[in-house]
Amino acid sequence: MKIVFMGTPDFAVPTLDAIIKAGHEVLAVVTQPDKPKGRSGELSMSPVKEYALKEGIEVLQPARLRKDEEFLSYFESLKADVCVVVAFGQILPKRVLDAYKYGCINVHGSLLPAYRGAAPIQWAVINGDEKSGVTIMQLDEGIDTGDIIAKKEIVLDVKETGGSLFDKLATLGGQMIVDVLKSLEDGSVTRTPQGEATTEYAKMLDKNMGKIDFSQDAKKIECLIRGLNPWPSAYSYINGKTLKIWEADVTRGSGEPGSVIDIDKNGFTVACGKDALYIKEVQLEGKKRMASSDFLRGYKLNKGDKIGC
Repeated sequence: MKIVFMGTPDFAVPTLDAIIKAGHEVLAVVTQPDKPKGRSGELSMSPVKEYALKEGIEVLQPARLRKDEEFLSYFESLKADVCVVVAFGQILPKRVLDAYKYGCINVHGSLLPAYRGAAPIQWAVINGDEKSGVTIMQLDEGIDTGDIIAKKEIVLDVKETGGSLFDKLATLGGQMIVDVLKSLEDGSVTRTPQGEATTEYAKMLDKNMGKIDFSQDAKKIECLIRGLNPWPSAYSYINGKTLKIWEADVTRGSGEPGSVIDIDKNGFTVACGKDALYIKEVQLEGKKRMASSDFLRGYKLNKGDKIGC
């Protein structure tokens, strides 16, 4: 099939890779414009652009494709069979949705109609879900509301992080797209309406949501820690310095929320609104990420000390 691919982050790369390896012709890749990165402000390419250039594929980077007449006309002129969209980052107008024979299909990292929105993968972990998956749908003018073409689920590991689930679903999306394209081509494809959303909208993540409130249940905090790993990360404060918490276990214990109630050579326990958290991996402001055992060798922590101030 002749395909135009739209995508931006590393989540989209396995799908593009699978399409190429299956022998389909990718006419062009559409991705977000290069963005400044780090203190230098040097422009950085998206992972999808980097991959496309290595494969010798034309790359298009409209800043606002809905209002870019030159882009829209060129997109239509490509006369592809289908457009495959994976985490592109812009809402597509009807003109794009209707440009090709099979329209636009989207690889989405949730079991739709659950977690429509920008960050479905991380929210599944944050909310303590037992399963997640990938849905491939026919895009319409709504936000993640199109008819379902294919869906596969996976069971989350008890220590699943936003990062580990991201990688698993990216791989799964790549595996699924080949069969979906085949079904489009041979006419065996089926489309099933989604129905009403079953979860809240999976809003975009930001750094502020990582601040830990130890008055909450330990289990809820532990899910937050895993869901925000590796970005934007969950954090608190100790003696005025930011303390990122990368790994913790729920354990029994009680005390004033945020107070250190136990310390051993491998970690320390902080009381929560219900139960407690045994902190196993941290990162103090200005320091590298490290096991709590290493942190305790260089930082004097006592029972009764408060985390969060």
